[in-house]
Amino acid sequence: MAYQPFDLTGKVLLVTGGNGGIGLGMADAAAQAGADVCIWGTNPDKNAAAVESLKTHGGKVEALICNVADEAEVDTAFAKTLDSMGRVDMCVANAGVTGKSKSFLDISAEEWRRVLSVNLDGVFYTLKAAAAHMSDRAKNGDPGGRLVATASLAAISGAARNEHYAATKGGVISMIRALAVEFAQDGITANAVLPGWIETDMTERLTTWDKFSDAVLPRIPAKRWGKPEDFGGSAVYLMSDASSYHTGDTFLIDGGYFLF
Repeated sequence: MAYQPFDLTGKVLLVTGGNGGIGLGMADAAAQAGADVCIWGTNPDKNAAAVESLKTHGGKVEALICNVADEAEVDTAFAKTLDSMGRVDMCVANAGVTGKSKSFLDISAEEWRRVLSVNLDGVFYTLKAAAAHMSDRAKNGDPGGRLVATASLAAISGAARNEHYAATKGGVISMIRALAVEFAQDGITANAVLPGWIETDMTERLTTWDKFSDAVLPRIPAKRWGKPEDFGGSAVYLMSDASSYHTGDTFLIDGGYFLF
């Protein structure tokens, strides 16, 4: 018999940036474990393709267009999610963008705000909506809930020329730790996931660049790039009843890169 706490039947997962990469890897594993899934993304074609893929696991799947940098869009999308799915048991604030600068000295105020608006403001808006929903449920006799944010290895290592990106991911970890303390009384946990070098659309330029690959791959003890499916197990665990006492943590998923 399978370990029952990992059965996610009847639970609902919301993933921002869930139409590809790490977000879709999480959503796919949760759907396989029985969860219903709602994904938010800004690309309608990718949303539609992700929905068709996730539906093969048999659960309910929805996709919404949402720019998480816009608080009004987040609030509207969350209300639509509740209307369609009935509840949200785990919210993964995963949507993010990378920096585009050759040096810290070249980062403009506009570029700084672009990265922060999605990677930090977007996480704030998303988790605020989710926390309000979960806390209200707790006050009505239905405690529990999972708040998860995708940070990065860049939050705990020196990400040269990417200071704006690193700052947002460090901020995400601090936000998660504060949420873990504030909402523990409602049975809500909060944890951060820190990806290392993962093969996604966002990192394709680097992982397919021979010079970069030759420099980085030897530093990964696992001797390979990470893949979106490497985040599936963590997603199922964090969403399951098995993690109800595990909060305020950082899940570093990097094949051992940070240690080496």
